Amino acid sequence: MPGQSLSFKAGGSGVGKHPGTCFFICINCKAVIFTYAFKQFFHQLKEPFGTLMRQIWKSFRALYFAALMMLIGSGLLSTYLALRLAADHVDSLWVGALMAANYFGLALGGKIGHRLIARVGHIRAYATCAGIVGAAVLGHGLVSWLPAWVLLRVIVGLGMMCQYMVIESWLNEQADAKQRGAVFSGYMIASYLGLVLGQLILVAHPQLGLELLMLVAMCFALCLVPVALTRRIHPAPLRPAPMEPRFFIKRVPQSLSTVLGAGLIVGSFYGLAPLYASKQGLSTEQVGLFMGCCIFAGLLVQWPLGWLSDRYDRALLIRSVAVGLAIVALPLAIMPSVPLEVLFVAGFAVSLLQFCLYPLAVAFSNDHVEGERRVSLTAMLLVTYGVGASIGPLVAGVLMKVLGNQMLYAFFVFFALVLVWRIRPKAVTGLHQVDDAPLHHVAMPAAGSPLSAALDPRVDEQVVQDQMQTPVAAEDTEAQEGDDAEVVTEEVKPTQV
Repeated sequence: MPGQSLSFKAGGSGVGKHPGTCFFICINCKAVIFTYAFKQFFHQLKEPFGTLMRQIWKSFRALYFAALMMLIGSGLLSTYLALRLAADHVDSLWVGALMAANYFGLALGGKIGHRLIARVGHIRAYATCAGIVGAAVLGHGLVSWLPAWVLLRVIVGLGMMCQYMVIESWLNEQADAKQRGAVFSGYMIASYLGLVLGQLILVAHPQLGLELLMLVAMCFALCLVPVALTRRIHPAPLRPAPMEPRFFIKRVPQSLSTVLGAGLIVGSFYGLAPLYASKQGLSTEQVGLFMGCCIFAGLLVQWPLGWLSDRYDRALLIRSVAVGLAIVALPLAIMPSVPLEVLFVAGFAVSLLQFCLYPLAVAFSNDHVEGERRVSLTAMLLVTYGVGASIGPLVAGVLMKVLGNQMLYAFFVFFALVLVWRIRPKAVTGLHQVDDAPLHHVAMPAAGSPLSAALDPRVDEQVVQDQMQTPVAAEDTEAQEGDDAEVVTEEVKPTQV
């Protein structure tokens, strides 16, 4: 109900406190994985690549720290709010609405953030937005009226997008052309690691009191420090990439369908998976561990995914991932009550696959778009993803309210099957495939702004300068060049467009 309000309690959610064996299995597995990763990392430090990584770390550690603190705060806030509402028996529709509001704020910030940066400069814009976000976070503890929470989530999303834009502008300004891939990878790792750490805070501090909101606000205060103390000059202002929606809808429809599906699924996951886990009887600590394991799966899969993407047909990979996603999500979709071990294993497997869809679609679309249009393509893909991520939590929230909590994963199964139907490798003729295709697969950050196009190593640096740093006249060339498009490219037959 619109007038519904919440009461804050010092204790946890009140659900089960005794994790099963899967709890310890997950901890042990993560310890083994992290030990192996660090051994590999320190081994690489002895090689030329290790020298490069040390240079990048030294140059960008302040910005990586800022991104890390932002994502710790953001990840903790999303899960905390879902659990807070679950503890007060609030409808899943409201939980979905809060996440949808966050993505709406991100989209809105992408439209107005560059104007703020152009008017007051990068440091002042970043500091202003960090202050506003911190105040909005604390506002959740002062106001218990749910519509006000929706507005606060819009403000948080808007402010965070402006912060992303500042960080990505700075990374682009400082990155050497030959280092952009490594810089982009470091940004991705900081993003995923921040989201994982945000979930694990709930394991250490399961009480759902105001302390967690204070901790989120503290993260946004700390992310100010490295940017405010920088002695570097302001980077050149970047404009959002130009949009050519009609051209890309005709040229790469299968890629856009995949990105939309990824937004629907991943947006619903971030907003509603904590609620689903709580309804399965997990304690706050277990929910934090479950979410941390799932997000860690998204980071873990990026490297094998890149290896596969560079060697096999990307349309076939997308379809295979969608088939796998539908299969592994099915047990969670049909079982109202899931054993703890099954929940962790199936949730981890679902996340491995759901976080593959967006980077595969980006790589697939880049193979069929000329270099001078890849800046616009990145913006189009991000907008499409944002639309899906805004709609998904609302629709899934309604389904969970009406038909039961397992409908979250039924929602995943449905859209995975839609992608199986929609993605047709045999319809891809390669008529518009670029000469250097397949382009090298690039792991994508867990969050970012339209300015991330400037960091993508697949995008030519001169194109970034021409389209995002210097004014260009608006030209409507899309109608003439888009008529024979991935309809013809990824070339889908007329009945399949």
